[in-house]
Amino acid sequence: MGTRSVALVLLAAVLLQALLPASAAEGLVRIALKKRPIDQNGRVAARLSAEERQRLLGGANSLGSDGEGDIIALKNYMNAQYFGEIGVGTPAQKFTVIFDTGSSNLWVPSAKCYFSIACYFHSRYKSGQSSTYKKNGKPAAIQYGTGSIAGFFSEDSVTVGDLVVKDQEFIEATKEPGLTFMVAKFDGILGLGFQEISVGNAVPVWYNMVEQGLISDPVFSFWFNRHADEGEGGEIVFGGMDPSHYKGDHTYVPVTQKGYWQFNMGDVLVDGKSTGFCAGGCAAIADSGTSLLAGPTAIITEINEKIGAAGVVSQECKSVVSQYGQQILDLLLAETQPAKICSRVGLCTFDGAHGVGAGIRSVVDDEAGKSNGGLQSDPMCNACEMAVVWMQNQLAQNKTQDVILNYINQLCERLPSPMGESSVDCASLKSMPNIAFTIGGKKFSLKPDQYILKVGEGPAAQCISGFTAMDIPPPRGPLWILGDVFMGAYHTVFDYGKLRVGFAESA
Repeated sequence: MGTRSVALVLLAAVLLQALLPASAAEGLVRIALKKRPIDQNGRVAARLSAEERQRLLGGANSLGSDGEGDIIALKNYMNAQYFGEIGVGTPAQKFTVIFDTGSSNLWVPSAKCYFSIACYFHSRYKSGQSSTYKKNGKPAAIQYGTGSIAGFFSEDSVTVGDLVVKDQEFIEATKEPGLTFMVAKFDGILGLGFQEISVGNAVPVWYNMVEQGLISDPVFSFWFNRHADEGEGGEIVFGGMDPSHYKGDHTYVPVTQKGYWQFNMGDVLVDGKSTGFCAGGCAAIADSGTSLLAGPTAIITEINEKIGAAGVVSQECKSVVSQYGQQILDLLLAETQPAKICSRVGLCTFDGAHGVGAGIRSVVDDEAGKSNGGLQSDPMCNACEMAVVWMQNQLAQNKTQDVILNYINQLCERLPSPMGESSVDCASLKSMPNIAFTIGGKKFSLKPDQYILKVGEGPAAQCISGFTAMDIPPPRGPLWILGDVFMGAYHTVFDYGKLRVGFAESA
């Protein structure tokens, strides 16, 4: 090839690069997200979902440690605000989905869903209208905090942005029981978690993107535009990240357990002061499918007290303080191992690592005829263990015994509602503290306007706390689920190639 021919080829390549869209030139695939405000229907559905979750867990806001999919059973999508569009089939049938890093399956309503009213309120997949459909037929069911869905697996092409993922296994949902899915603003879920928690061991869409060579770099990132009104609410970028979405450098932490995007997190601070609970380390999950921040009841209660959130009174907690408070304090001052204190006062049984209720047993779901893996919670044991955490924290601040007992008694009146929602005074935002999470040795702080969600506008506006309680026992817990409230403040990178998660301040 002559010099002139080489020059012409190079010139053509340059011109072609210039004509490509910016994202294609960068090797990035962008999916626009729409943000919809939380409305009253969503709040009602969220409360109904919380009631379903309570029934699922036998009335205890906790779950067992065995089974990889257990946390999925607690997920509540009803306050979700961010949605994107995908296509299934050829030609593509459009569906609005939540891109969920806390689950791993893709499901959409099926045209064969005849007896669930919810299906008639959403787009439904029609296999007969797709030239790339392949029958599978394997049955499938997923239990969420929002209710269960059931159906069967099929295979078809899935369009995500400009990408077409071929032969993708997904669930055609033929049953969506309950009212919650009926008022949902989404049609289905596209899971971006690991295959380890995939129902039916189906290969996730993200895996197939990588396997089929559709993206150059096995990384995806989320940017939520928290300042947007209803409309364009952010972007998912497959194949990397957009520098205009964040400020400074990302802090990366390794994935500690595949399944969820799970990593180790350090102390949680309220107004710069340690809550103590996670000082020795807690597990955390970056979960785009959870709207709020979920954490241990002991810390959420402290946060509730500091931000003036409405709570519920726990008579068990008050009984522990009145009957055992001084004894617990004396044991702490005598430097008794904190994990053994509640067994010493007779409220828990020590299992060698932590206190457990003396009456703990597996909860059997009579209808299903099998264990749900949960534990029957002992309220007095739970209240005692929270009191120990709170007292430790107060002693570290050199508070007097009378002040400590009075403060603990106040906390007993601020326990998070089991329905998952705590109201706050909108006029008090300026006086609320910052809440910080320690990740990779760095403190990631949330301001009140970042963790308080406003419902409605003007004088009728209501404010709810972005924190909700969820107790995961060892060895899986204590565990935090960092949902959209956190990911809205911090641009989040999911690095599948290096098995790590990164956070940087959102732009």
